[in-house]
Amino acid sequence: MAQQHLDPTDPRSRHAGPVPTGDALAGYLRAQATEFLRALRLHRETGSGANGSEGSAEAARALRRSARRISASLHTFQPLLDSDWCEAMRPELAWVSGTLAMEHAYTARLERLLAALHRLSGSTALPPQTSARAAAAPLPKAGGPARERGNLTVGAAKAGALLDRQLTLARTRAHSTALQALGSSRFHAIADKVAVLASEVPLDKTAGTTDLRPLSTAAQDRLADAVTALPLVVAGHPYNAAALVHGLSPDTVPHPQDAPWHQVRLLLRLHRYAREAVSGPKGNTVVDLRLLAAGQALNRHRDASEASAAAAQAARTPRIAPATAYALGVLHADQRHEVEAARFAFQQAWQKETVGAS
Repeated sequence: MAQQHLDPTDPRSRHAGPVPTGDALAGYLRAQATEFLRALRLHRETGSGANGSEGSAEAARALRRSARRISASLHTFQPLLDSDWCEAMRPELAWVSGTLAMEHAYTARLERLLAALHRLSGSTALPPQTSARAAAAPLPKAGGPARERGNLTVGAAKAGALLDRQLTLARTRAHSTALQALGSSRFHAIADKVAVLASEVPLDKTAGTTDLRPLSTAAQDRLADAVTALPLVVAGHPYNAAALVHGLSPDTVPHPQDAPWHQVRLLLRLHRYAREAVSGPKGNTVVDLRLLAAGQALNRHRDASEASAAAAQAARTPRIAPATAYALGVLHADQRHEVEAARFAFQQAWQKETVGAS
């Protein structure tokens, strides 16, 4: 039963085992720094061709994972660490993670949008892991199985080609930016600091005997407060069209409704990583799984939100055909419905999480 798994940050588990202190945090940070250095070595060994090899892509993902965890720990447990060092390292690690994430994000966004175009036009669904270039193949023309939606199908083919050009160009630029970043003096300075962290963690003098759980609980409370501010009552009803509000706004900034949900996603990640640090390498993984569905829903929310923005941006391309603009509009609405479905999934997962923790 879920309620039998106590959160290690919960006071009820205070006597369940040894109290996690700054020494546990130091061990966690050393482990993540070692993972960072291992991934960096793998990336250099696998190299990176024109579009990057699978090995270098996996190494980049590992670099991002460890950078996120180190940065999150510096944020949550900063009172136990050298404050100036934390303030200097956190933005640098965020720069590494964000720069390395862009190429993958553009690739996934293109594949998501092209798969949605095939689905909306009534063509055969694309197989998993289809390359973006293959997904951009022409869609069925009017007169075929989708002849009743001929205009949408023709427009979808042109919309797919437009998205392929725009997002492939963005992906190529992101790849070049990542390569330049990894070869820069800025990145080498970060790698040197991480190498030092792998052997020497700048803990405060009293951190060795300080309980980590109050700081981890504070991260949990910040997440709970942010979730409380969300319109979960509305999100508890699927397809209520709330995510489509302001959908026709001429403003090109990110959708105003999405920002609080993105913030919750970041706070949920901080909460998860704080649990990892408190639990240690042999922590209770069952407890972590209770948040898995909520995190996956917020990831889908982020992906759908960014995909809808890409469709809207493509629709603003000058001198495109009306059928193309129409297809992009349908695609935008489809992705906003995906945003709404992800909010509903999060609401359901969070209700289960809350009940399980009670």
